[in-house]
Amino acid sequence: MSAFDSFPLGKPAFVTNVLDRAAHLRNSDEKLFALEALKFGANPGTIFLGLREGAAVFGMGISPAAVEKLLVRDDVSVTELRGMAMQGVVPPDQLSAIAMAKSMVTWHQRHGYCANCGNRTAMKEGGWKRECPSCKAEHFPRTDPVVIMLVTSGEKCLLGRQKQFLPGMYSCLAGFVEAAETIEDAVRREIFEESGIHCTDVSYYMTQPWPYPSSLMIGCTARALNEEIVVDRTELEDARWFNRDEARLMLTRNHPDGLAGPHPFAIAHHLVRRWVHG
Repeated sequence: MSAFDSFPLGKPAFVTNVLDRAAHLRNSDEKLFALEALKFGANPGTIFLGLREGAAVFGMGISPAAVEKLLVRDDVSVTELRGMAMQGVVPPDQLSAIAMAKSMVTWHQRHGYCANCGNRTAMKEGGWKRECPSCKAEHFPRTDPVVIMLVTSGEKCLLGRQKQFLPGMYSCLAGFVEAAETIEDAVRREIFEESGIHCTDVSYYMTQPWPYPSSLMIGCTARALNEEIVVDRTELEDARWFNRDEARLMLTRNHPDGLAGPHPFAIAHHLVRRWVHG
């Protein structure tokens, strides 16, 4: 099965969640954690993700020492989430639960202490809250909104590349939504800051949870008002216009110059592909 088959148009990775989050069960920590299956060296106090066909599903954190032991086993595969998603190691409808686990475990690893008084906090509600026993402050997981957009001008679209991209790869421009900022304003600001392009007619397409570590990609389109590019070299290595035929060849990895578009597991691919096919 190809990546195009795994992620058809409008269905990037992490958007299909087959779990019932069962939030009404999160206030029974003792009962939930009694259901944990602490295999492969998982840490106790894992996160309750929800129910799959009535069975409890948990996200587990594993210590580096436990991971080292797994690496030498023949019956276990250890890989990072991005590679897992791109290579089709697991069915696409299971990726959302894995992404949820990764985001939540990472949040707990980074938020072990109270931001209010500095004391150690404790997991509550199946891992969906941390509570400070000292000042009683409650801390909840956060999701960072990120706009990602395809800007077009007639038969051309604007794509850029960052230094860490694979050689020849171009993708949609993106950036975090700032405090007290609308999605539309964030799209216009980020596009102008990174490329010098003013745009209008901002429209929403779809969202994609992005567990790196915990963002929500808000896919949008916009129409350019000018075409002269001024690249912000602190953000991008390059940005340029591509016509529709070039973009089509980049998505299918057939561009004569070896250029490539984003992988089908990412929402950026679907923004470009949707425009390519009109």
